[in-house]
Amino acid sequence: MSDIATHITAVLKALGEDPERRGLARTPHRVEAALRFLTRGYGQDAREIIGGALFEEAHDNMVVVRDIEFYSLCEHHMLPFFGKAHVAYIPDGRIVGLSKMARVVDVYARRLQVQERMTDQIADALVDALAPRGVGVVLEAAHFCMMMRGVEKQDSKTITSSLRGAFRDDGRTREEFLRLVHNRQR
Repeated sequence: MSDIATHITAVLKALGEDPERRGLARTPHRVEAALRFLTRGYGQDAREIIGGALFEEAHDNMVVVRDIEFYSLCEHHMLPFFGKAHVAYIPDGRIVGLSKMARVVDVYARRLQVQERMTDQIADALVDALAPRGVGVVLEAAHFCMMMRGVEKQDSKTITSSLRGAFRDDGRTREEFLRLVHNRQR
């Protein structure tokens, strides 16, 4: 049995459960597999993921990918938080394949996280790989640590933003980005 599975067995015992009973016999191994999947971002590098999907292009207007689903684990309680990422950039001679923006979100979501840091990490990764004129990232998430324990507020959402370059320095660019992100079609 691996270290993780061994520790999960000990946790089950500490909770007063019998880790050998039929329903729990394979649970330590399933939990280990789930944790390895949910934290696979530690073994990934955003720059490598973007890698060959950079293209020289004279396009100089905002590119937005909205409503990118993400799932992560809060580093404080190891409970899930999940939501939507909205990511935008203004190219400066290079564009990136659109799916790579979603993959960058996943690199950072699939780690033990806090939403605030994850928002900055996504923005910084795009700045580093693209050297664009600006980057904007907004994350909207529901946190089980607020929903299932503590204050138990099921309908609460946390919204974080990270703005770089033109998105931070130019009010019109920032306004356009936020309008595009929050202008949902009903």
